[in-house]
Amino acid sequence: MTMMKRTLLRAAMAMCLSVSALAQAQLRVEISGVGANQIPVALASFANESIAPQQISAIIRDDLTRSGAFKIIDTGSVLSETSSINLDDWKSRGADALVVGSVQRLADGRFDVRYKLLDTVKSAQLSALALAAQPQFTRVTAHKIADDIYEKLTGNRGAFSTRIAYVTKTGNEYRLEVADADGEGTQVALRSKEPIISPAWSPDGTKLAYVSFEAKKPVIYVQNLITRQRTVLAGFKGSNSAPSWSPDGNKLAVALARNSLTQVYSINQDGSNLRRLTNTNGIDTEPQFSADGQSIYFTSDRSGGPQIYKMAANGGDAQRVTFNGTYNISPRIAPDGKLLAYISRRNGQFQLYVLDLANGQEQRLSDTVKDDSPSFSANSKYLMYASEAGNRGSLAVVSVDGRAKYRLTTKAGDIREPTWGPFMK
Repeated sequence: MTMMKRTLLRAAMAMCLSVSALAQAQLRVEISGVGANQIPVALASFANESIAPQQISAIIRDDLTRSGAFKIIDTGSVLSETSSINLDDWKSRGADALVVGSVQRLADGRFDVRYKLLDTVKSAQLSALALAAQPQFTRVTAHKIADDIYEKLTGNRGAFSTRIAYVTKTGNEYRLEVADADGEGTQVALRSKEPIISPAWSPDGTKLAYVSFEAKKPVIYVQNLITRQRTVLAGFKGSNSAPSWSPDGNKLAVALARNSLTQVYSINQDGSNLRRLTNTNGIDTEPQFSADGQSIYFTSDRSGGPQIYKMAANGGDAQRVTFNGTYNISPRIAPDGKLLAYISRRNGQFQLYVLDLANGQEQRLSDTVKDDSPSFSANSKYLMYASEAGNRGSLAVVSVDGRAKYRLTTKAGDIREPTWGPFMK
C-alpha cells in the first residue's frame, strides 16, 4: 500500500453527533510481559471496601500489575490506614512497601477513600491520601491512588487515571470510544456506518479532533467531549487529514491536499489563520508537534520513500530524522521530548520502533507484524499501538524499554486507531 493510499484511508470516515452511554462491551486485558527490577509491594484489601461500587484495592492491584514495574505480594488480610502494623514483619516477607486503606460512606452519598503507602525498609510513611468521590467516580479514585503509588516508588508520574480513545468495529458499525486507561468505563463518542479514523486528543483532554468523510470528501472536525458540540476545523478543497494539536492547544498541524499533493499546514483551533508550512513536489503528511511546540515532525517521500523529517513549527528547511529502513511513517513524540516512536516496514513487516533523540539509538518494541498508530502515555513510559492478527485488530501496550507488555481486546469485532489522552487537571 502506498503512503498516499494509507493517508487517504486514514481520512475516510463519517459519524453522528451524539454521545451515548456505556458501550456494549469493555476491553479485556491480557498481560504478556513484565518489567525488569520489579519493586515488591504488599497490597492489603481496604477495610470496608465492599460498600463501594468497585473494589478499590483490586483496581489498584490491576493497575500496578499491568505496569510491569511491581511484584504484588497479596497480604491475604484486610488492613486500614489506622491499623497497627509491624513493618519489620512485612519486610521479612519480601515487601519493600505496604499499601493499606479504607472506605467510608459519607452523609452526602460520596465515598471517602483513605490510603497509606509505607516503606518497610526505612520504616517510614511514604504517602497518604484522603479522596472523596461520587459513586460513579470510585474507579477514578482507585486509579489516582495507583498513580500516587507509582510516582512515590518509581519517581515518575503515574498515568493510570488518564483516558484512551480508539475505534472499534462490530459488523457494519464503527464506533469512536473513550475509556479509562485500563479499558474500563467505556463510552461511545461517535458512531458511523463508515470508517472512523485518526482521533487526536487536545492537550487539556476535553476535545478530540478527527476526520470525517461524510461530506463525500475528508473534512477535519473538532468535537468537545463535554458539550458534545463539534465544529469544522478544515473543509478546504481536496483532502483534509491528519490533525495534531500543539502542546498549548491553540493550533493544530494538518495535512491538506489543496493543490493535488498533500502538504503540511498549521491552523488555529478555531479554524482561522491557515498557514502552509511545507512546499515540495512530494507528499508531506502526518505532522506532529514536538513536546516543546517549537518543531514539527512529519512523514515525507521527498527522498524517494516515506521517511520522517523535522522542521521548525513555522516551517522552513527540514532535516531528515530516520535513516534505518526504507519505509518509516507515523511519527509520535513522547511528552517528555526524549523519544520518537514510529512504524517501520522491514522485511515486509510493519513494526513499532522508538528512536532516542539524544543518542540516535533505535529499538524495536513490537514482535507483531501489522502495527499502526502509536501513541505515548502521558508520562512517556508506555506506548499504545494498534496491531492485527487473523484479520482482527487489537490494542497493545509496551513499556518504552520493551519489557512490560499487555494487550486490550474485545470478544467481538476489532479495535483500531488508539490515541492516549493527557494528564487531566
